[in-house]
Amino acid sequence: MSLACASVSAVTPPDRLADRPATGADAAPRPRGRRRALVRLAVATVFVAVAAAVLAGQWRQAGPLLGRLSAPAVLAAWAMVLAGIYATFRSWRAALAALGGSLPHAGAMRVFYLGQLGKYLPGTIWPAVTQMRLGRDYRVPPRASGAAFVVFMLMLIGTGLLVGVPVIPLLGGDAVDEYRWLALVLPVAALALAPPVLNRAIALALRVTGRPPMPAPLSAGAVLRVAGWAVVSWLCYGVHAWLLARRLGVEGGALLWLQCTGGFAAAFVSGPLLLVVPAGAGVREAAVVLLLGSTVTAPVAAVIAVVSRLLFVAGDLAWSAVAVVAARGLLRPPGPPPRP
Repeated sequence: MSLACASVSAVTPPDRLADRPATGADAAPRPRGRRRALVRLAVATVFVAVAAAVLAGQWRQAGPLLGRLSAPAVLAAWAMVLAGIYATFRSWRAALAALGGSLPHAGAMRVFYLGQLGKYLPGTIWPAVTQMRLGRDYRVPPRASGAAFVVFMLMLIGTGLLVGVPVIPLLGGDAVDEYRWLALVLPVAALALAPPVLNRAIALALRVTGRPPMPAPLSAGAVLRVAGWAVVSWLCYGVHAWLLARRLGVEGGALLWLQCTGGFAAAFVSGPLLLVVPAGAGVREAAVVLLLGSTVTAPVAAVIAVVSRLLFVAGDLAWSAVAVVAARGLLRPPGPPPRP
């Protein structure tokens, strides 16, 4: 009987997602050729160079303004940015796990954070393409990585609208006049994030592209986990804007934090709406100035916008470096067997 079962299991094709080991030595990436490694190194170099160029450009603008901020205040704001970026990673990882692509923590960090460097290139497709490519190193099918990225981005935008739209009336008449259209987008986003709609959209996309279906649909609990981590990221980003505003002389407690959180979330989600703008550059800054200008004054809002961009770029580079170091053990080829 055991021999027959072994024979059946040997000829039965396993599911591509379930077939992939998730932890331990089996989670190490498949061997790569020298040419492929050189190509990936070149792509990673381009991503880092573009991000560094954005960082240098923002530094030239923010340098004179940083004199108004103390080093502890900037570091505290940056700590909240780092926490928010980590929360977005957890949101993406929850989406990937719900779609059958769980990864070890270090490998997931490598796929997500290095893929996120692609957002500094024109167009929003590069993070998805990079994550799908890196995910193959850990036997994650591209359809799982691509679907996880779409779910993650929709959830990030949807929760940003959920956090930002109710606060817009508290930001002044100019904010209401310029961003009232976000109130029309919010119901559409909420409908798109419902599990039945998401599952049907993913199934349709896979069927049109000729890809196998997912082994299991997204559950309501999985969607809530993805959304929960996304909301945590917006709360962290609101604290970072509040810390900068307070250090720049703006008075206010809980109400100011609420305004900073909602205004920054609404400004942040404006970036992904323009596909040709790298990482929403310029769009977010202009939106922050307009949305928070009536609350904290336009000059203070401009300082927050520029310094915030600087902190986000530095945060992306820092987390990418951490991911590379953390994943070195997975990427290192296996050594010779231990000698007896």
